[in-house]
Amino acid sequence: MNPPLLHVNNLEVVYHHTIQVLKGLSLSVPEGAIVALLGSNGAGKTTTLKAISGLLPLENGEIVDGEIAFRGASIAGRLPHRVAQDGLFQVMEGRRIFQHLTVEENLEAATYARKGGVDLGEALKKVFAYFPRLRERRKQLGGYLSGGEQQMLAIGRALVAGPSLLLLDEPSLGLSPLLVQEIFRIIQAINRDEKVSILLVEQNARMALAISSHAYILENGKVVLDGPSDKLREDRDVQEFYLGSAGSERVSYRQVKHYKRRKRWLS
Repeated sequence: MNPPLLHVNNLEVVYHHTIQVLKGLSLSVPEGAIVALLGSNGAGKTTTLKAISGLLPLENGEIVDGEIAFRGASIAGRLPHRVAQDGLFQVMEGRRIFQHLTVEENLEAATYARKGGVDLGEALKKVFAYFPRLRERRKQLGGYLSGGEQQMLAIGRALVAGPSLLLLDEPSLGLSPLLVQEIFRIIQAINRDEKVSILLVEQNARMALAISSHAYILENGKVVLDGPSDKLREDRDVQEFYLGSAGSERVSYRQVKHYKRRKRWLS
């Protein structure tokens, strides 16, 4: 078998030299796959992405043990712009677009993340094919876009950077159900048509499991369960804790977050 595009092995991360968030986390993303990373708030999902993309030092975080390999080469501790130039790009939670730049200027800014030259016209054409609304608003300031349009811009900006692996952090956050459907349809199209592998962090577990081929579930900085997404959708614990159901009974998320995880999850 070919080595995975991304391989994380026994990763440990500490913030402020004292607070351990990741405790021996391991995962892999095969070439061409969509892999989901699920878990409750505070489980360590976003920290995992920032460790991979090199953003941890910006928040007083550091990798104290473990390995991160991208295309077989170690990238643990590498500067974020070097990681992006290598073809690994993170779309952060909350979009983080440049609000005082136009849509077109936001997209142009991503060309600096690419090694060598880039045909901006061709890059914009590709983005606008996926997101026609951005073409209509190309001269509009990013801060005046709707939440859904800002998310489209954030993903479009990542496309301009020419990634082979895209890290997506909560792309559905704050969006209407119709927009969530649209965003996830486009994520699938980018994976399929652009041959971009994706590591997806998402609170909407049902949608994440629907579009991914494999998923990992985090609790307290550790992977407690992983497997093919279609198998996890049928797992009773996953249904109870993350899909809001247990058999035929509905369980509210307000109740779910107070449940004690079964012992076998922590083995």
